Amino acid sequence: MLKKKFGKWFPVMIAGVLMLSGCVSSGGETATQQTTGTEGAETAAASDGDTIKVGVLHSLSGTMSISEVSVKDAEMLAIEEINAAGGVLGKQIEPVIEDGASDPAIFAEKAGKLLQQDKVAAVFGGWTSASRKAMLPVVESNNGLLFYPVQYEGLEASPNIFYTGATTNQQIVPSVSWLLENRGKKFFLLGSDYVFPKTANKIITAQLQAEGGEVVGEEYTPLGHTDYSTIISKIKAADPDVVYNTLNGDSNVAFFKQLKDAGITSEDITTLSVSVAEEEIRGIGADVLTGHLAAWNYYQTTETPENTKFTEAYKAKYGEDRVTADPIEAGYTAVYLWKAAVEKAGSTDVEKVKEAAKGIEFDAPSGKVTIDGDNQHIYKTVRIGEVQSDGQFKELWNSGEPVKPDPYLETYEWGKSLSAE
Repeated sequence: MLKKKFGKWFPVMIAGVLMLSGCVSSGGETATQQTTGTEGAETAAASDGDTIKVGVLHSLSGTMSISEVSVKDAEMLAIEEINAAGGVLGKQIEPVIEDGASDPAIFAEKAGKLLQQDKVAAVFGGWTSASRKAMLPVVESNNGLLFYPVQYEGLEASPNIFYTGATTNQQIVPSVSWLLENRGKKFFLLGSDYVFPKTANKIITAQLQAEGGEVVGEEYTPLGHTDYSTIISKIKAADPDVVYNTLNGDSNVAFFKQLKDAGITSEDITTLSVSVAEEEIRGIGADVLTGHLAAWNYYQTTETPENTKFTEAYKAKYGEDRVTADPIEAGYTAVYLWKAAVEKAGSTDVEKVKEAAKGIEFDAPSGKVTIDGDNQHIYKTVRIGEVQSDGQFKELWNSGEPVKPDPYLETYEWGKSLSAE
């Protein structure tokens, strides 16, 4: 059985979300209705009897749209490729696109609508942990499937969610160890005010205590926050070796631009981010971020034959100026993993798909990934990269091989107390 240890990590949403799941609106649109051009033309030709519906649920508006629109695009690319190759079980995939609007309550509502009204076989979506936590009880109560494509804080394993982004031991924990060895011991923790950054920073604090580092400051701002002058003053006063950044969405634009305006460069203080990738660099400006670091499992510069094919296809569809990034790759990979599980099961039945998914391997753009049958996360290679002047990453370090997911940090002595809470 998969474990579910939600406890005090997110104590506010469950009851309200369950109510929201029954209050679905009828405003959803299929990809044919909501999109234009090739996406609409592709789905218009397929009749209901020849299609399998899936939900694509991301923030297409609001503060998180800077990150999530491109993940939606990658999932649509995978669907288009699969359909062109014959579909799944001889049927075309019909995407039903919904906008979570950067609001966890809307994510819950739309997830309920997709599962109850549209009868989708799976939902691909979310970015923030708040959106995932909001969808979780809806997906479980409807026995649906959610493929969640973004790194997160761990301490969760739902039987109705496949986690195709990194869990903590595949991003945060190894990056903290690398920073302690290569950048210094004094950490300033900066994050958005919701579950992922707060939980991540509890984990980082415990790790630093165990490995000889220290927290010299810890600050949170609301999603969408834009004035970082006071916090930057606190950073200057604390004089950290590292700013560990878990801000999400367009707050990163304000923070990094104001950090530069304050005369603080990557040569003065190492800033490592876990939610700033190539797409966010495009929005912030490479000139602002050059020299700063990020921990991910994939970069556009990752050298695999599958990545060459993926980046070429993504740019051919959406424009040469577009970039790929870790959550974009994880969203793309999620669709292919679902396809493989459905075909192995010979059915879209949820229980059959979950059983069939155990141990499935896929040559993803990031390298070979494998679904861990114990927790429905995937093995992933860890990478630390430095932003270059062209907006791409230079890889400074990687784990050498895919890391087994350990969402409850059970393999770390210092993590056992966290997983027990």
